[in-house]
Amino acid sequence: MASRTRRPGPAAPGARGGSRRRRLPMRLLLPVLVLVALMAMLMLRGYVHSEILADHRIQPEAATDKVPEKILDGGPVIDTRSGRATSLKVPDRRLVLTFDDGPDPTWTPKVLDVLKKHHAHAVFFVTGTMASRYPDLVKRMVDEGHEIGLHTFNHPDLSFQSKKRIDWELSQNQLALAGAAGIRTSLFRPPYSSFADAMDDRSWPVTEYIGTRGYITVVNNTDSEDWQKPGVRRIIRNATPKNGKGAIVLMHDSGGDRHQTVQALDRFLPEMRDKGYELDNLTEALDAPTAHTTVAGPELWKGEAWIFLVQASEHITDVLVVGLSIIGSLVIGRFVLMLLLSGIHARRVRRKDFRWGEPVTQPVSVLVPAYNEAKCIENTVRSLMASEHPIEVLVIDDGSSDGTARIVEAMGLPNVRVVRQLNAGKPAALNRGLANARHDIIVMMDGDTVFEPSTVGELVQPFGDPRVGAVAGNAKVGNRDSMIGAWQHIEYVMGFNLDRRMYDVLRCMPTIPGAVGAFRRSALERVGGMSDDTLAEDTDITMALHRDGWRVVYAEKARAWTEAPESVQQLWSQRYRWSYGTMQAIWKHRRALVERGPSGRFGRVGLPLVSLFMVVAPLLAPLIDVFLLYGVVFGPTQKTIVAWLGVLAIQLVCAAYAFRLDRERMTHLISLPLQQILYRQLMYVVLLQSWITALTGGRLRWQKLRRTGVVEAPGGPVPRQRTRSESDERRPVA
Repeated sequence: MASRTRRPGPAAPGARGGSRRRRLPMRLLLPVLVLVALMAMLMLRGYVHSEILADHRIQPEAATDKVPEKILDGGPVIDTRSGRATSLKVPDRRLVLTFDDGPDPTWTPKVLDVLKKHHAHAVFFVTGTMASRYPDLVKRMVDEGHEIGLHTFNHPDLSFQSKKRIDWELSQNQLALAGAAGIRTSLFRPPYSSFADAMDDRSWPVTEYIGTRGYITVVNNTDSEDWQKPGVRRIIRNATPKNGKGAIVLMHDSGGDRHQTVQALDRFLPEMRDKGYELDNLTEALDAPTAHTTVAGPELWKGEAWIFLVQASEHITDVLVVGLSIIGSLVIGRFVLMLLLSGIHARRVRRKDFRWGEPVTQPVSVLVPAYNEAKCIENTVRSLMASEHPIEVLVIDDGSSDGTARIVEAMGLPNVRVVRQLNAGKPAALNRGLANARHDIIVMMDGDTVFEPSTVGELVQPFGDPRVGAVAGNAKVGNRDSMIGAWQHIEYVMGFNLDRRMYDVLRCMPTIPGAVGAFRRSALERVGGMSDDTLAEDTDITMALHRDGWRVVYAEKARAWTEAPESVQQLWSQRYRWSYGTMQAIWKHRRALVERGPSGRFGRVGLPLVSLFMVVAPLLAPLIDVFLLYGVVFGPTQKTIVAWLGVLAIQLVCAAYAFRLDRERMTHLISLPLQQILYRQLMYVVLLQSWITALTGGRLRWQKLRRTGVVEAPGGPVPRQRTRSESDERRPVA
């Protein structure tokens, strides 16, 4: 493991390289790129699902005085490409079936099967959104001889739209068609259109403009009204032309339940054959050249790229939805477990007759590994001197350069020894302290932490049970008066301490906090002491003790006050090390999954819970907020907000219960909603960064956090007020 080293300060103004721009590290750039890519995929999905730029308004009927009479009285095929308006009718005994709004993954294949069964062709007016999502169905239409027409991309009423929007709808529709089937088409049907005589002064200018873009407008003159689901017989009657006339019949293969359409089609086609009708596509019926043009080169590549991106967005969104289901189950499951099991734990240890065994009264050794803790170490040592339990204190100076060891030695306190070593890292410092300790029970704490007078005594009482090998104390945030400190305070009380009660009952506690923990010397020696194999030596040693058969328990009254990071950068560094170290520890102890005995029990109970609740859940938790944002913007807004508030309510109940168990003031929970929105995203990026580091084989260095010494030895556990200079130096994040 890389040793703990001081981070280099910024270059002096005149130093070489001082003017170079700092590049964003790859471990930070990759999480940002992943987040941007996910948001882009969600936006693309919203677009192709008509959740973005969709406009489903319909213009009311208007006057028809600007529409040429020959169009109003003419046929359903309108051609304005040459600048002159002409219309065409389908010859007698020719029937052109048209299907709007598809392709649909359920009904379009059934329609195609019926058409194939009766050797009939049709025209499918597809929307770009559906063609992008189901390109295979579009290709099948073309391969089976059917004709394709455009029905816009998002299905808006074009009478409301600008020419720029109309061009966009057409070009995007053609792009989807090119990617799906490698063709362009010259056929177009406006959304919400009907017969030619329904053309009015608002829709006619659109039809004229469409012609200038090279399209033939196709309406209909026979409406099956299948969208109303009037019954199979009524659909057939509506779709049957009168007196052997030719007709363009309007049907739908999408937009809802189309089983009546499919059933009617299966009966309608042979009946029309018997009446002498030919069932052709449009250009066949008009004896005109095909409306399809094969595309190649850049146009084809762009279309294929578009289809690829849309399909990717669909698959990624499906995965995200699964992830949201998983995180929802994990969040609710974890909260239920925490509420039930923490209650069981509290009732058990708070019974008047509860005893771990014979009271532990023998002296213990307290190890304080310290690296550049000059601002904190005096408070830490003085808090230990107020201990109600007999102790010896060993301050292991791990190569400090700020005079930490001299400060302790100058205090001249009894039962306090300083052990010096070259900088070798926290595990080496703890092992050095263990070798120099005189007693059989070892308490470990951080150099920035202060104990209450009763902390050591409460921490060691569980050793009255000979099965107990280690005890986790109750770590609390001392500097909770800034926003980021308050968020960590909620996390410590709700997440860490409520979790420890749960894990205690399940007998698979994953971590003894470095700020306040106690060990039986014989247990430490049996597992080889503290290891530097991971960056989370506290998690590593705890898992090793479980595998060796020792019980690890939680002492709620053993309170320790620690200085939490006070800036986003410091918090990032700490949690990055924690998450990466936890992954290392899980991987190191993976063989427990297949072993027998206590190791196997921890491997099959503890490791899965730790992996789910400490790795998978934090990684997926931001999906709650991602889908909240997506749902608020694109809908369904009300259901989305209610669901998110429901999750927040569950978290608030758990947090309130945790605060009640720890006898904390509820006022800190005011910032819980903001914590859930902002803090969770930070933890997500940190965890994603840890995953990337692990998967790429990166090696993380231990980064020393800058301490301020604001957490004092308690005369009560509440820290003193800061002076102006201290407040300026700390630069808390608001």
